[in-house]
Amino acid sequence: MNVHHEIELLVQEIERLGNKNAAGQTSVKFGVLFNDDRCANIFEALVGTLRAAKKRKVVSFQNELLLQGVHDDVDIVLLKE
Repeated sequence: MNVHHEIELLVQEIERLGNKNAAGQTSVKFGVLFNDDRCANIFEALVGTLRAAKKRKVVSFQNELLLQGVHDDVDIVLLKE
């Protein structure tokens, strides 16, 4: 899978699992995304895909590195739908 395709799949999964925030953007907690069975089957390296999407300004999140458990409550915000 190429990075562009994985980012497209990530956008679909954020839309499926997320909710609209006060600004009207779709947002999902990292823990929800990480622990979802469907996401686990799609993404070999979810954190790598998230970092690539952040670099391309498709998503936004506060931390530079996301770790399961420690960052489960971090919001992943979809910037481009």
